[in-house]
Amino acid sequence: MQRFIQFNDENVNSFQLMELIDLAKTLAKSQDMEVEYGPLNYLDVPNQKIIVSHFWDHRKREEEWFGLTSDIYLRAVGTYRYSDVREINSYLSKINKSPISSFAKQIFMMIEDARIEEEVKKIRPGTKRAFAMRRQIYTRYFQSQLNVHLVKGVHTDALLNFIYMLLHAQSPIDEWPSIQPEITLAHSFIQQQIQRSFEAKSTKQSAAISYELCGLLEEILAKDMLNEYFHLPEKIMKEWEELTFEDLKRRDPLANDDQQEEEATGEEEVMEEEFKTWHRESSDKGESFLQFDLDQGTKTNIKGNEAREGDDGDQALGMVQGSSKKAARDDFEGDVEESKSEEKGQGDVYGKENRFAFAVFEHASPIKSNEQQHYDRLKKNIFHLHKKLQKIIEKTLDHKRNQPRGSLAFGRLSKQLIPFFTEDQPKVFYKKDEESPKIDATFTLLLDCSASMQDKMEETKKGLVLFHEVLKSVRVPHEIVGFWEDTDKVSEFSQPNHLKTVISYDQSIYTNASASIMQLMPEEDNRDGFAIRHMTERLMKRNEQNRFLLVFSDGEPAAMNYEQNGIMDTHEAVLHARKHGIEVINVFLSNEEIQESQKEVIQNMYGKYSLFIPNIDELPDILFPLLKKLLYKSI
Repeated sequence: MQRFIQFNDENVNSFQLMELIDLAKTLAKSQDMEVEYGPLNYLDVPNQKIIVSHFWDHRKREEEWFGLTSDIYLRAVGTYRYSDVREINSYLSKINKSPISSFAKQIFMMIEDARIEEEVKKIRPGTKRAFAMRRQIYTRYFQSQLNVHLVKGVHTDALLNFIYMLLHAQSPIDEWPSIQPEITLAHSFIQQQIQRSFEAKSTKQSAAISYELCGLLEEILAKDMLNEYFHLPEKIMKEWEELTFEDLKRRDPLANDDQQEEEATGEEEVMEEEFKTWHRESSDKGESFLQFDLDQGTKTNIKGNEAREGDDGDQALGMVQGSSKKAARDDFEGDVEESKSEEKGQGDVYGKENRFAFAVFEHASPIKSNEQQHYDRLKKNIFHLHKKLQKIIEKTLDHKRNQPRGSLAFGRLSKQLIPFFTEDQPKVFYKKDEESPKIDATFTLLLDCSASMQDKMEETKKGLVLFHEVLKSVRVPHEIVGFWEDTDKVSEFSQPNHLKTVISYDQSIYTNASASIMQLMPEEDNRDGFAIRHMTERLMKRNEQNRFLLVFSDGEPAAMNYEQNGIMDTHEAVLHARKHGIEVINVFLSNEEIQESQKEVIQNMYGKYSLFIPNIDELPDILFPLLKKLLYKSI
């Protein structure tokens, strides 16, 4: 895929990102926690995200991994558990009008991160190695930045660089650099504040130290920070504090929204009766102890938020946890809403990146004469490969049909009689086997019909014709589907994705409509993960032992709001298919030499099961051994 201008050519390592996401979810104890790459590291609690820094890119493998994991440790455990968001917002309001507000934010983050790092290491000693590597790399980096800023006269940045070195030094630093005469005079005060930060036990103390330090430096420093090394997101912190006080109180809406008119007097009669923990309102049986799934009822003020005195009858360790689930009852209003959501998207069933995508299923139209002629021409071009492979497979099937089975208790006497003398129950007979010549396999060929396939579609169709003719001749059921996203009708919350089946399983062996393959044309965008999940669903319904999904594409996924997330989503779709016993193979098509960066992207999505074809004209010749190998495997 040719790129004329690409300002950000960073590719996501999907294996690594999945490991980071799993780590973040485990440490934060939140299944909704996600990880994204960004310029700087911070925690976004309202959106359940940890942003890991690009600072760790292009380093040695070990340095990159320890750097990224230390970002996760610092936010998922440190900030999430040990930082007080109220104190952070209080500090932000104080320094909001400061002439060095950026410096004030960054010095606070530096001191607070050093404090929570020690807290993390106490409860998780295994993080010490990652944090040690983090300090070494940052110290080297800030040393080089200090030298640069001293030469350029950027005093504020130079001071922050040096304070980091003071904060994380393994031994006392006696010699201070000549940043600014006034800073040299304030040497003892700055040193004293840094010493105090080592004893900080709370966010409030970190904020107090930072505020006192900035109070003096406001009068010394002429300019604010030029660069941002540590990020403190004000808007996110305010939203986090609002979540803490409002949204953490459970206020799920009931199915009905009526209010009891009569006020409670406290003398209401209480009826005691048996209450089943599973009933028809639950969609499934829960395994939680005393978990009630209720979503209906009238709101009252009876004992709403009051505690009651315990008694001896209370069970030890009894816990009641409320939750809301979709009821299994028929709701005609819900049916109307469901049909609307079908048009807008299919939720997270096909991946969270595809929650607004929906499938538009198409089938082949009647074959035109020019399509039939085109097909016959391609069929003639691959005829020699087709017949060659067909003969090889048929000979293999004949050989297997006549291949004898040995070590039997009865049958024809074998010439190998040694077991008769060496074993207590010798099996010295054999039988000629008459196995069925059927190949126990099925194939789905999924073709990327994006616009970039314009110059590759002709040769790709030739490869599809080869697959179809060979599989048809050896009676292996298969399906050929093209996919694309309709950019003319796509929007933020509605993304139609076309799945056009030109050869179906039912027609694949006996069809006379093979020329419908010619109806696949270059269209628009491609949402690979969504299409792969749909094909996986179909293959899971097949009874064959060997199921293969071949994806023909010419590059990365590209669709509305898909971009880098598309690589991750496609990788997850491939893993999901393989988990269900489906072998997924990518056939990468190109008209020029394939760059290493492109190979890395494809391998991030499909792993080692990727076939790279730098010259599209060679596609049939390269597909020949692949098809041969897959069919041999299924015999």
